[in-house]
Amino acid sequence: MSNPLLRDIGASLVVFLVALPLCLGVAIASGAPPALGIVSGIIGGIVVGAFAGSPLQVSGPAAGLIVSVWAIVDGWGLAALGWAVLLSGVVQLAAAGFKLGRWFRAVSPALIGGMLAGIGTLIATSQLHVMVGATPPSGGVASLLALPAAWAAQLGTESGAWAAALGLGTIVALFLWDRFKPKRLAMIPGPLVAVGLATGIAAITQVSVARVELPASLSSALNVPSLSDLSLFTDLGFVGAALALGLIAAAEALLCANATDQLHDGPPTSYDKELFALGLGNMVAGAVGALPVTGVIVRSAANIQAGATTRRSAIIHGGLLLGMVALAPAVLGLIPVAVLAGVLVYVGGKLLAPKKALELHRAGHGEVWVFLATVLAIFVTGLLTGILVGLAISLLKLLYTFSHIEVDVTREGDRWDVDVHGAATFVQLPKLAEALEAIPEDAEVHVHIGGLAYVDHACAELLHRQEERRERAGGELITEWDEVKRLQVRRPLLERSLSSAKRLVGARGDGAAG
Repeated sequence: MSNPLLRDIGASLVVFLVALPLCLGVAIASGAPPALGIVSGIIGGIVVGAFAGSPLQVSGPAAGLIVSVWAIVDGWGLAALGWAVLLSGVVQLAAAGFKLGRWFRAVSPALIGGMLAGIGTLIATSQLHVMVGATPPSGGVASLLALPAAWAAQLGTESGAWAAALGLGTIVALFLWDRFKPKRLAMIPGPLVAVGLATGIAAITQVSVARVELPASLSSALNVPSLSDLSLFTDLGFVGAALALGLIAAAEALLCANATDQLHDGPPTSYDKELFALGLGNMVAGAVGALPVTGVIVRSAANIQAGATTRRSAIIHGGLLLGMVALAPAVLGLIPVAVLAGVLVYVGGKLLAPKKALELHRAGHGEVWVFLATVLAIFVTGLLTGILVGLAISLLKLLYTFSHIEVDVTREGDRWDVDVHGAATFVQLPKLAEALEAIPEDAEVHVHIGGLAYVDHACAELLHRQEERRERAGGELITEWDEVKRLQVRRPLLERSLSSAKRLVGARGDGAAG
């Protein structure tokens, strides 16, 4: 298919099929009516899609925001959701106005991975309750501890047993489709297959289980904020939750945009423009009381794989969602809630991503501790507190990295090798000086700095003085002087730490200077 418009239409159909069950499931898991998930999907497609800075990214309600939205609905009621989403949109627009788009990416990958994994554990544990027709308690620990009793009670009823069977069947179908789907059917999304199969079984057997409830018209589902609720903004807890929602949605969207850029050869993302589009979309979503929107990697990847060429595919997919809920709401009403819960349990499990911990382990033990601490803190204390704990540990690790140095000295015959790792600053200068001064001045010394993240002026001067003294004594000091100069340049902190992590992995193998 060479016509770009036809390719965009084809891709939009695939994205629509991916988004439809997820919009419904995310809304239900967030404590909101399923129709509001569809409204958010429409806004994410049409509004954000029209102004997006990422050409092929698709926005909408996302599993990564379930915990934040549920906390707001649970704490202040569904009527407060619109104001919270509206405030998050204002924050995102302001950030775009101050050109802060790229700074949202300046977050430790371990912290982001831990945040998503923590959210995944909360989603999975809560939706395991919904999957058998039970109501999950607040908090990850309480939800986990209550699971055995909830399942035991619900499996004793016919509706609970059927709900569990449909939910578990959905998870199995998703697992099998992801791993064994035929190549010629690869474009058919797993959630559509699983939901369609389970819904068909439920319809044929006429089992008595809770199903998706949609209003006769979409307009009657809108949850427009009331001016009488403006007093919410005097509640610091509410304001904090809304701000956290905006920041998490922005970070997720921009990280998704970064990942999306790596999947196609088209124009790269304009981060501030994407942040502006996101803020605008969330202001519209807030104005009608819908769920917040953000960039969604599953829909974006499906969009690219289906051959999308422009933002039109995202916009058209929003139109298809609107058409579906307007013309065929009865079809959506056939879907059992337990089936959507099964989809979200599977999504939550994928967010946990144990492979991420293994990848971080290769960059150093510290990254793994940040990841694990963030996951545990979110599960035990909640999303906002957990993120703050993870951020604090990440900053402490960063401070340690840039105030710590390791100096290893080895000798082979007349040659001395000095391997330096960490950050060479004036704080650690005595340690470096002591190691160098313990080596005879007439020796041949190779200083390997491949493991350094930074060299300050004091340590660079120390190396120069050592070089001069050893030359006078008949010895030699060899190092990568160009690298020393480069490490003295004030690069962005995140770039230095990421570069350092990569060098720490390979320093032993490729750090031989001279």
